[in-house]
Formats: sequence, structure tokens, C-alpha cells
Amino acid sequence: MLKVGICGHFGGNHNFLDGQTIKVKSLTEAIKDNIGEHNVLCVDTYNWKKRPIRLLRKCFRLARKCKNIVILPAQNGIKVLVPLFSLINKLFGRKLFYVVIGGWLPTFLKNYKWLVSWLHHMDGIFVETASMSEKLIEFGLKNVLVMPNFRQLRIVDINELQDTHALPYKLCTFSRVLKEKGIEDAINAVIKVNTDCGREVCTLDIYGQIDEKYKDAFWAIMSNVPAYIKYKGEAPYEKAVDVLKDYYLMLFPTYYEGEGFAGTIIDAFASGLPVIASDWRYNSEIVQDYKTGRIFRTKDIKELAEIILYCLEHGDEVMEMKKNCIEEARKYTSGNAIKKLIEVLDN
Repeated sequence: MLKVGICGHFGGNHNFLDGQTIKVKSLTEAIKDNIGEHNVLCVDTYNWKKRPIRLLRKCFRLARKCKNIVILPAQNGIKVLVPLFSLINKLFGRKLFYVVIGGWLPTFLKNYKWLVSWLHHMDGIFVETASMSEKLIEFGLKNVLVMPNFRQLRIVDINELQDTHALPYKLCTFSRVLKEKGIEDAINAVIKVNTDCGREVCTLDIYGQIDEKYKDAFWAIMSNVPAYIKYKGEAPYEKAVDVLKDYYLMLFPTYYEGEGFAGTIIDAFASGLPVIASDWRYNSEIVQDYKTGRIFRTKDIKELAEIILYCLEHGDEVMEMKKNCIEEARKYTSGNAIKKLIEVLDN
């Protein structure tokens, strides 16, 4: 019998760069590294609605062949996979674990309270932050554990970082390209800084997969922005450090409803890159103000611009934050982050 079965969105043969798919793939690789690839069986939920019977058969096979089952559904999948595996498990009696991706679950359960009783069937629910754990405990769930997001990335060596940065300072965003991720706020803040300074003191490079529904709006915006704002395409998540390490700051002005422990912050830390983040959701639990970045009020473009300008004028503080980011990144290596999960799988 295999040790672990994993059910989540692997994306078929497509190269999805969203947080859900990256988390599923990263967790799977980390588990394989710990217990051996031969002990892991995977089920991909990609396009499951087109072939629901096929998914059902695969889920039965997973439960039949594996001692432990780890599921990673998002908002749509949770209403199916949690009840489905709870029912299947009545036949097989396996250990059943739910790894939550993002920060949406507490709010989601307020609207779908019937799911709470099904979640009691989980042997463990792993969430990304302590405050998310507290919110789920308020629903009466007692099987909640904290497992921070993580990345299987190399951490940049301090000697790889540029010890000096010159005008114009290079800023970036590194997330899905979506209005709610604050892309327009980042653009407007950089324009404001340069306009207020009367010259080009910083540039903005935008990385990430453009959300299908946002493409027209995004390209309309990009057709009218100054030349110092550029879209640089999609960067494979395993190449994040090489892409990011030479930047001065990362901007993360998100107000995305499903935001949890954003993996892009770990990408930044591993690259020695301080993050200027909105105070949305769990960001202030992850980015320490003045230590690994700065926190500003969500959607406050004026404050974001002021913080950018402050950082441009205080390079010594930014260099200290870069060093702190590298140290902080060590918390979020796969080996450290998934210790609790590996312990319960071993038991």
C-alpha cells in the first residue's frame, strides 16, 4: 500500500502559474522528497467537471491504495471533494487531511455553514496563518494546524545582491496580473512618484500570468503608460530568485478576496527583496514593517507612493531589509514548513 495520495489541481499538461497550482505542485514535490516518489499517488482535478465519473473512479482508487489522503481543493472544489472523500473514507478508514490554499476559507464557511460538519471528518486541516487558524476554531473545528506557505527555491546568497542601486531604481510586481492584485495601484503609484519628482527615479516591471478576464483592460492600460512601466511576461516559479534578485523593491498592493499567505512574498524574501505590501488580509503577519518591507493602507495610492519615495531616499535601510529578507526566507523552505504534515503522515 502507498503511503500518501494527493488530490489537487496539477493543471494537466498546461503551465498554470496561479497560487493554487504552484502550491499543489510544490507540496507534492516536498512530500516526495521526504517519503520517496514511489510512496505517492496523485489525482489531478484539472477539468474534472467535464469528466466527473472519471474523477470519482480515481478518488476511489486513491483511497483504496493509500494510507493517507491529502486534498487541496479551492472554492469550487471544496463543495465536492470534502464530502466526497469523507463518504469514500467510510469504506476505507484512511487518514484524511485538507491543506488549505489561500485565505478564503473562514469567509467561505460563513456562507456555506453546511460544510463545517463535513470538515469535522478531516484528521487535520492545515492553514497558512495563525489568525486563519483562530477563525476556523471559532466554527468549532478542533483539528486545525498551521503550515505556512513555502517555496522550493534556492535562497540568494548575500554576496549575490547588488550593494548599490542607482537611478532609476528598479521596482517590480510578481503575481497574477489581475486588477484585484493591485496592478493598477502599483502603476499609478510609480507614475505619481516620478511625476512628483519631476524625473524618472524608478521603473516598474510587471511579471505574471495575465488573467483571461483582465487581458483587454490590462493591455488598454499598458498602451497608455510611460515607457518606464513594462510587462515582462511570465517567469517560471522555479526561476523566481534569478529574476528578482537584482530589483530594489517588490510592490504587492493586493486586495484580492482569496488572498492568504501569498507565495510571491516568499519569492521576494528568497531573492533578498523587501516587499511594500497592502495591509490586506494576512500580509502584515508575513511582512514585518521596517524589517522585511513596509505595510501601507489598502488602495491608498498616495501612501504607497510616499513609502516608495522614502525607500528610494533611504538606501541604507533598504539594504538592511534585504539582509533580513534572506534570513526570513529560511522559515519558508519546504523542509521547515511541512514538518508538521510529515509528522502526521509518518504517524
